[in-house]
Amino acid sequence: MVNETNKYTVITGASSGIGYETAKAFASRGKNVIIIARRKEKLAKLQKEILEKFPTVKVIVKATDLTKSKNVYQLYSELKPYKLDTWVNNAGFGNYGSVAEQSLEKIESMIHLNIEALTLLSTLFVHDCKDIEGTQLINISSCGGYTIVPTAVTYCATKFYVSTFTEGLARELKSSNAKMQAKVLAPAATKTEFGKVANDVTEYDYDKLFGTYHTSEQMADFLMQLYDSDKVVGAVNRETFEFKMFDPLFDYAGNSSHNQKL
Repeated sequence: MVNETNKYTVITGASSGIGYETAKAFASRGKNVIIIARRKEKLAKLQKEILEKFPTVKVIVKATDLTKSKNVYQLYSELKPYKLDTWVNNAGFGNYGSVAEQSLEKIESMIHLNIEALTLLSTLFVHDCKDIEGTQLINISSCGGYTIVPTAVTYCATKFYVSTFTEGLARELKSSNAKMQAKVLAPAATKTEFGKVANDVTEYDYDKLFGTYHTSEQMADFLMQLYDSDKVVGAVNRETFEFKMFDPLFDYAGNSSHNQKL
């Protein structure tokens, strides 16, 4: 694959799972990538893997902890010299457990990452690139961002935020004739590190605990299908595990007579 562009695709949470495979998927198309996560050694491994297969692609590594808002702003400032055409907000984690028993420290970090960092990075990218032809913002939500899952109420709430924020942004961009597209990907069970982190365990058997799931490679393929489409939502049905793409799903009061009058 010959690299014909000086533009970059940014992927957060790229050290494992869906983010890792998404970086490889974009690189396979000759796209330069900027890969972001906390674990620098995992990013270095991914960088090496991509360059061995696609030597003409540029791979920039940025190791940072996006649960800290100051790091979010610092990261974006460091990316200013690059021409960005796609941004994938994949960084995030989950938590299984009742609200009565959940760790405040853990959910505070989860909210900072799943909501705050995603919102700030999305907003900064939109501010700078909404009128650039071909730009896309893809935010990773969850089927738990459209259906409340037992024992994952707080996690689902963060993903409902991601889904509604991104769908609403997509409508804003379209109504203002912006050139950027905003899209949301909603996976169901996917064999990643998610299960271990969400349950605070060192081992997690997806075959035993879910039975049906997608691999990270499959979800990266679904993401690329969404990237290639004009649809806003790409979602996995958590009962059938079928992947489909849709226009925005949430109700929208765009033409309501009860909206604020400007």
